[in-house]
Amino acid sequence: MAQIIKIYPDNPNEAAIAKVVKVLRDGGLVIYPTDTVYGLGCDITNSRALEKIAKIKGVKLEKANFSFICHDLSNLSDYVKQIDTSIFKLLKRALPGPYTFILPGNNNLPKEFKKKTTVGIRIPDNSIALEIVRQLGNPIVSTSIRDEDEVIEYTTDPELIFEKWQNLVDLVIDGGYGDNIGSTIIDLSGDDPIVVREGKGSLDIL
Repeated sequence: MAQIIKIYPDNPNEAAIAKVVKVLRDGGLVIYPTDTVYGLGCDITNSRALEKIAKIKGVKLEKANFSFICHDLSNLSDYVKQIDTSIFKLLKRALPGPYTFILPGNNNLPKEFKKKTTVGIRIPDNSIALEIVRQLGNPIVSTSIRDEDEVIEYTTDPELIFEKWQNLVDLVIDGGYGDNIGSTIIDLSGDDPIVVREGKGSLDIL
C-alpha cells in the first residue's frame, strides 16, 4: 500500500524530498509531478524497479520507450553521444521545459537499454522533479500515467491518482493538480528535427 506525501512546488521540503529519494534508492516506484502530466518513475540504476514499471505498462523492458528525467544538461554526456553545437543550443533554449528530446544513446546506457540506439531526455520545469533527481544523484526513468478513459487521457488530481495506483506503487507525491497535456516530443537523432508529438511545448524553439 502506497503512501501519499504533500510537497509544495514553490519550496520543496528537503526532508520530504529525502524521503522520496530513499524510496527510489530502495527500488520503489514513485508517482511525481512534472511540468506536464504526472509521471511514474524509478531509479535508473535499479533493474528490479525498471522491470516493475515495464510490467505495469505491459511492455518488454528492452523495448520500452521510457524517458530519462535529468536535473540539467550536465547529465546528457552520461547517456547521449556527442551532439553538435546547434542541437546543444536548441536544448538550452527549450530546457527546463515541457519537451522530450530523442537523442542518440551512447555505450553507457543501463544494461536494460543497451540495444536501444536512442534515448528520450526530459528536464521538466518542475522544482519537485528536479530536486528529486538532484538529491538522487542520477536520472530517474519515467513514463506518463495515462488513463484508460480516452476522454480524460491523463488524471490530474493527485488524490484520484493515489486511489487508482496505491496498490501498484510505493509513493505518490501530491504536488498540486497536474496538467493533462503531455510533453512535446522532438526527435533529434537524425539530420533534421522531427516532431513526433505536439504537446505542451511550443514548436517556436525549432
